[in-house]
Order: sequence, then C-alpha cells, then structure tokens
Amino acid sequence: MQQQLTFAFLGNEYRSGAIAPYLEQATNFLAAHHARLFIEPATLEEVDFVLSMGGDGTFLRAVNRIGAREIPIIGVNMGRLGFLADVHPEQLMVMLSEVLAGHYTLENHTVIQLHATCSAGEWNPFALNDIAILKRDTAAMIRISARVDGALLGEYQADGLIVATPTGSTAYSLSNGGPIIVPQSGSLCLTPVAPHSLNLRPIVINDSSKIDLEVESRSHSFLVAIDGRSMKMADGVQLSITKAQHVVKVVKLQGQSFFTTLREKLMWGVDQR
Repeated sequence: MQQQLTFAFLGNEYRSGAIAPYLEQATNFLAAHHARLFIEPATLEEVDFVLSMGGDGTFLRAVNRIGAREIPIIGVNMGRLGFLADVHPEQLMVMLSEVLAGHYTLENHTVIQLHATCSAGEWNPFALNDIAILKRDTAAMIRISARVDGALLGEYQADGLIVATPTGSTAYSLSNGGPIIVPQSGSLCLTPVAPHSLNLRPIVINDSSKIDLEVESRSHSFLVAIDGRSMKMADGVQLSITKAQHVVKVVKLQGQSFFTTLREKLMWGVDQR
C-alpha cells in the first residue's frame, strides 16, 4: 500500500490574496490523491514535504523552520525574481503530480554555520545563502582578519565581508562582484563589501575549510547577518564559520537544471543586440 504523503504549507502572509486560489487547488488536488496538506502547522514533525509559496524571502524562512530535519522543500514563486523559489504558480499542479508519482529529484544545498565566543541569546546560526560581517549604518570601515584552516588569508579593510555558499553566490555576494558558483561544487566564496584596497577580491575555497574571523571597529561593534537575520556584536568576539552537518533538500522536476534557472532568471548569456 502506498504511503500517504503529508505536505506543510508555509506562505507569505502579505500575498495571501494571490496565493489563495493556488492553495485551494493544491488542497483539493492532494486530497483527491489521498495526501494531506497542513496550513502553517505549529510543528513540522512527520511532514514529508514543505510547500513554500511566496518569494525567496519566504523560502528562506521555510528553510529556517525546517532546520536540520532535511525535509524536502518545494519553492513556488509568488514574488519577483524567485531564484530559490523557482516553480511558477501555474506549474504547481504539475509539480505536485510529479512528486506524488515519484518523478522528481532532490538537490542538496550546502548550509553554513556561525560559531561565536559570546552569548547571542536565542538565534539560528545556520545560513543557506550567506553570513555577512558588516559595519553598522553610520560607522567607518571595519577591519576583518580572516584565517582559513589556521592560515592567514588577509586583513580586510572594508564595509564588510560575505561568506557565501554556492546557493548564495547569486545573491548578496553577486551584487558585490562575487562569482556565480554551481551548486554541489563543494566550495564557498569570501567576497569583500566595498574594500578599501583594489588588491582584495573574492576568493573561492573548499567548503570543508574552517574560516576564523576577528573584527575591529571604531564604534567597537559590528553587525552579523545570517541570511539577512542581523544582530549586533562587540569587538573581541571570535567568529568561525564552517559547513553545517545538514543540507537543504530542494525538490526539482526531472530534467530541470541550474543553468536553465540562470538563463531564465538572470538572463544569463542573453544577447539583446
């Protein structure tokens, strides 16, 4: 007997009007195929798939909710770009049909983790996209000493430093001149934000490396942004970034590739002449 699948819907409340008709279709479709759909459940225990409907921000919040459970996530784009949430709402029924039939692939995405020698209260140290060390709004440049596996990489005098996964290489890092990195390439990128020196450029390292950071600021404090979730930290805090032990599993239709998404979302290689 085929196992009854359970889906959890996590959506963008500000787009509830646009989401409602597609959510109703999904609910009716899954019920007709003996699957269950829970709307914004309090817990994700015993959930087989998470259905994220919104934009990339909604997708990241869903990833935050999933944590280390490695529940496969289906990202439906109700926003603008939708690089992470790359399923068009008109394709939702096709995607659900293929998932129920088992005709899909799971793409594993690297997660990175921040370790800090301070008490930051309740916080989620995991990032799918990036961890950024940034100056505060009105502060001068900060100095960041970076070591990779114990070896000194360099001293960054800049507005900040981004440590990006391959998934995050098309986000904040890209807007600061970082390279696009193919998922599952086993690498991370360190991208400076507005560096004071022209000799500081993005550098790609192995994702098994440990990155140690020390920060100095004239304001004696700086910001750490983990997938956009920011907190203030004081000078003297020892920071390290490593690859997490879990991954994020993204549901893809068979035949769907990263390069297709690049061409469709970033107009990669398109010549408008």
